Amino acid sequence: MNAPVATLDHAATLLDAHPDFRVLRRLQPVDWLHKGPAQGEMRVGVAVDVETTGLDHDNDRIIELAIQRFRFDALGRVTQLGKARVWREDPGMPLDPRITKLTGLMDQDLTGQTIDETAAADLLASADIIIAHNAAFDRPFIDRRLPAISGKPWACSMAELDWLELGFDGRALGHLVSQCGWFYEGHRAENDILALIYLLAHTAPDGATIMARLMEASQRPTYRINAVEAPFEAKDALKAKAYRWDAAMRFWWKTIPEEELEAERNWLDQNVYIGRGSPAIFPQTACERYTR
Repeated sequence: MNAPVATLDHAATLLDAHPDFRVLRRLQPVDWLHKGPAQGEMRVGVAVDVETTGLDHDNDRIIELAIQRFRFDALGRVTQLGKARVWREDPGMPLDPRITKLTGLMDQDLTGQTIDETAAADLLASADIIIAHNAAFDRPFIDRRLPAISGKPWACSMAELDWLELGFDGRALGHLVSQCGWFYEGHRAENDILALIYLLAHTAPDGATIMARLMEASQRPTYRINAVEAPFEAKDALKAKAYRWDAAMRFWWKTIPEEELEAERNWLDQNVYIGRGSPAIFPQTACERYTR
């Protein structure tokens, strides 16, 4: 026989109060995460997540897309959550067994399914900011599938925040959420966006929400460095410096904040090009970041 919820809550509170125990609570769908008067201008965020047939932006396909709107105030407090929308899509190819094992989705779950392009694009177009936890992965898939919303501003909760400075270790979504005291079933798009919104609403040790910190980071200028025509023998050094390989364009690249630009340029000159060329460097705003 299941114990009453009030009894379980009381037991969890007692365990939490003991230094040898830590209780994780399951994330639950909610309508709001901050109740009280809003401060300043209200804006609309949209959390997104995709499950795909693989990692290749050019050849793999979206099999599940989840989108959830939310409103937040000038202090980054989430005051209202919309209904999560989830679409599956038939990729026209059998799923790799590893994808089925990761997501739980099987070929028969996707047969004949398609994303409602109009509804999905309308939701994304309504956003002041689109947020993903690994936007460098999600955005190229979404921009290709829904080209009508390309050019919208994006933010990445994984890459744009100094999680160690915020009191966390690691940056995987499930790990971050567990450090806040919650758990959820990961690797399904609908669960991932709910976890992301909970994380954004969390208050950091300095009293600011994660959402507030992300908006600050998103507004700072960054630069995309394309290490075009870098010598082959420099690949290990570039990889060690967190450059990513663009298989289609065939060069290594990374995005850095403005304050690191000069040091990065000097490092490339001394360790990669050594007087035999130079990288292509482009300023970026939230509208250009994480595009291909």
